[in-house]
Amino acid sequence: MTLDIDTSQLPPAAQKAIDPQTPLPLRMMAAKGIVPGAKPADSLTVLAVLSGSDEPQVASMAKATLNTLPKPLLEGALASTLSAGVLRVLVEHTFDNPETVERVLRQPQLNGESLEYLAERATERIGELIATNEQRMLENPRVIEKLYMNKRVRMSTADRLIELAVRNGIEVDITAFKEAAAAIKNELVPEPTSEPTYDDVLFNETDRLVESLPPPDIDNDTHEATDEGEEVVKATYLPLYQRIAQMTVTQKIRRATLGSAAERLLLVRDSNRLVSAAAAKSPLLKENEAVLISSSRAMSDEVLRIIAMNREFTRNYQIKYNLVTNPRTPFSFVSRLVPHLRDADLKALLRSKNVTNTVVQAIRQQLQRKTHG
Repeated sequence: MTLDIDTSQLPPAAQKAIDPQTPLPLRMMAAKGIVPGAKPADSLTVLAVLSGSDEPQVASMAKATLNTLPKPLLEGALASTLSAGVLRVLVEHTFDNPETVERVLRQPQLNGESLEYLAERATERIGELIATNEQRMLENPRVIEKLYMNKRVRMSTADRLIELAVRNGIEVDITAFKEAAAAIKNELVPEPTSEPTYDDVLFNETDRLVESLPPPDIDNDTHEATDEGEEVVKATYLPLYQRIAQMTVTQKIRRATLGSAAERLLLVRDSNRLVSAAAAKSPLLKENEAVLISSSRAMSDEVLRIIAMNREFTRNYQIKYNLVTNPRTPFSFVSRLVPHLRDADLKALLRSKNVTNTVVQAIRQQLQRKTHG
């Protein structure tokens, strides 16, 4: 990290403390926060500079001091206006301290980079503190992204952030933003409160339930087929399924985006297309989940389209094969994938009763092209 810290206004003792030519013992003393005659803000600036020193001993000591800043030094420094570079170092060492963060957030020089750092690591309380300043959220939309994608941030806060972005015509870089934005228009956004709402409690209780369940894998889906060919939720995952059923659409979308594999495999089958699309777009969706999704004939064409458009997933041969043989996959994608299947598989599919006539025709044309090509 390159720091832009102006040291030209520091007093002589502080200037000497950061000079690489100064004897090591004096710089080590400064790295402990001891700069004779320096004001707290100047001492903090010295520590910030020394934490990036090329001398490992000095940098290590300065970082250790920043992690346990004496209260008089910290409070005295925060009573002054600190530079953006010094604040960037400070948040790195105090991001989990609500009292300090609250005062840091009042600093006029706090920049977007520092806000993003805080938002990404925020606890529930700190997430609330950051989200309270709507003007800063609008000036730094990436902070909205970081807060939304931080599972420790309340669900009610995430709803308010999406509503804020929608209300002000801002599109943030969240994979399921369009889905969340569409859902929020039909839901009542909770008022800010110091106490967790029912939605927040439900969201947190779901985390605890997930931890008690076995994760699905390539051979074990959350669903199983009945004798009639219909998919039903396995008994193991019924408690989770029932918990999710109590959620609002925006809650489901956030859990589909940030939740566990079991939640995604349940939510990707949700009857609400906004929810199922969010699960298919989740940045946490793994290849083995995509294998299960692409093989399910209960999936919507929209979900299969999203999987088919994911280049990382379609490098996997099994996913390509599943998409071609799944009757719900839009034919425009099937036609692109057929040429990538092995000849032996194509010939076997010609004899299969589980492939549509349109796909059979595409396979025949592909084999003919290879024969005459």
